[in-house]
Amino acid sequence: MNIEDLKAAFRNLYGCEVEHAYFAPGRVNLIGEHTDYNGGLVFPCALSFGTWLLISRRGDSQNSLHSLNMDFAATIDNSIFAASPKEWIKYPAGVMKEFADRGHHVFGYNMLFAGNVPLGSSLSSSASIEVATALMLNDVCHTQLNMTDLVKLSQHAECDFVGVKCGIMDQFASGFGKKNHAIALNCATLDYEHVPFCIDGYKLLITNTNKPHSLVASKYNDRRRECEDAARTLAEKYPIKFLCELTEEQFETSKHLIKNQIVRNRAEHAVYENARVHKAIDALKAGNLAFFGQLMNASHRSLKDLYEVSCFELDTLAENAQQYDGVLGSRMTGGGFGGCTVTLIQADKVDAFMAHIAPLYKEQTGLEASFYIADIGDGAQKLF
Repeated sequence: MNIEDLKAAFRNLYGCEVEHAYFAPGRVNLIGEHTDYNGGLVFPCALSFGTWLLISRRGDSQNSLHSLNMDFAATIDNSIFAASPKEWIKYPAGVMKEFADRGHHVFGYNMLFAGNVPLGSSLSSSASIEVATALMLNDVCHTQLNMTDLVKLSQHAECDFVGVKCGIMDQFASGFGKKNHAIALNCATLDYEHVPFCIDGYKLLITNTNKPHSLVASKYNDRRRECEDAARTLAEKYPIKFLCELTEEQFETSKHLIKNQIVRNRAEHAVYENARVHKAIDALKAGNLAFFGQLMNASHRSLKDLYEVSCFELDTLAENAQQYDGVLGSRMTGGGFGGCTVTLIQADKVDAFMAHIAPLYKEQTGLEASFYIADIGDGAQKLF
């Protein structure tokens, strides 16, 4: 998006000039799905597209919110915190509540949100809205919170106010992204490493199923509860809090303690997915992209068969991609139940791949797929 066009849109809406502008990116997770709230390792990267937030001060104690993406507007005050906000308002409102609960005055602003993260795509449009809002309020309220604080605050807003019991990966990737690097993040400790993402001759291609989904309305929270049940059971044998503290060998010797087969499957995915992330990072550092791709494929199978967060549309995209010459690996990315796949493919095969997959996917699902080259960008920032 062009910032001058956004400034013009702001001027048309509010009849005044923009005072400050902020940006927070979406993210794609390369491998490590549903390991974040299980205390494990994830490997996301920030994207070059995300959410812009433009503001100016008002003369009252309300906030006026507009979104160019959803053709939705609202004027809100502190009564929003006691209500049940609808649509996308709940994401910035949850962050506002976090600041208000800390004693800061968060009202009195014209706010324009605009983004190019496909909505409902599992590329963290919600996290980018939250982090952009947190960055803005930290600036105008002079709270001097660091990025880690803003990331934690944004995650808490989604868990507590929105109602999705998410891990911290999405907000962390949006806040801490670095151009041409992925983030090896330990979600239990928040220790992280920026790993150069060197894939010369290859591209990351994101394919959107365009199947509508909602993590709040899905089984996402159920999966988290199932993993917590499994962790409590296995803590009788091992001094753990999270499933991802276990090695594969420890899990194999103790999985019989989990009597419910479905819960056991969830735990197996978490433990083995965490191990795959470690192996994938090592493979990338060693330049072994073929093995990295194999781990992506194994991740998708586990998410489909053990964690059961995939769907027919995601499986159609991933499995067709895995069979295509020039593709090293393909998997669903994000919470699941819809959204996108991420595919590691030879750069010179991208156009032919899209031409092949688009009609095949339409024939098999009745939906139109959308494709995006994943350019890896920097994290959240104030633009001016």
